[in-house]
Amino acid sequence: MLEVKKIDLFYGAAQALWEVSLTAHKGRVTCLLGRNGVGKTSLLRAVVGQHPVANGDIVWNGKNLAGMRPPERARAKIAYVPQGRDVFPLLTVKENLETGFAALPRSERKIDEEVYELFPVLKSMLGRRGGDLSGGQQQQLAIARALVTKPELLVLDEPTEGIQPSIIKDIERVIALLRDRGGMAILLVEQYFEFARDLADSFAVMDRGEIVVAGEMGEVPEDEIRRHLTV
Repeated sequence: MLEVKKIDLFYGAAQALWEVSLTAHKGRVTCLLGRNGVGKTSLLRAVVGQHPVANGDIVWNGKNLAGMRPPERARAKIAYVPQGRDVFPLLTVKENLETGFAALPRSERKIDEEVYELFPVLKSMLGRRGGDLSGGQQQQLAIARALVTKPELLVLDEPTEGIQPSIIKDIERVIALLRDRGGMAILLVEQYFEFARDLADSFAVMDRGEIVVAGEMGEVPEDEIRRHLTV
């Protein structure tokens, strides 16, 4: 279980998050919604250790993550798929996947066949460079690389951005499968309400660095959620 407890986050003198609280549970998808620039990515960066928080706590499986650097959080079974994917363009698909080994003990450094079952297109492209893949294929590679680390918390920042509809459906299928297995908490940032509605068990909507509405998906009227997503 992930517990974010009233965190504040600053970029220099500018405050980006105000007392943000959020939970994510194994076997469930928690979706963070909101317009561009409201603090969604800042919250994810705080969770994975890429930016310090000024106040509040982030607790994962009962352990406070304060002071833990990103590699330590990765070894604590937290995996991050950032917006923009961050695929290594000159490395092959196989080499990109193997970069996930850094978070694993030597005895576990292998790519499970299940990764290729979830993303079959990657198995036929192992020798191709990451930069030669389409945007949708790079997104699948980025998610697969995160899964190589055997995470218990998977953090995804806008996995549908710039992706063709057929691959969006593939990604939705994979996220739903991972959720239904019950061993992973999934925290998902998304702008598109329809994608979130179909996947999320619970949600939170951000505006100007704060959570403005949250609850179980289906319990809050869609109009109220959409009101915070329109420009």
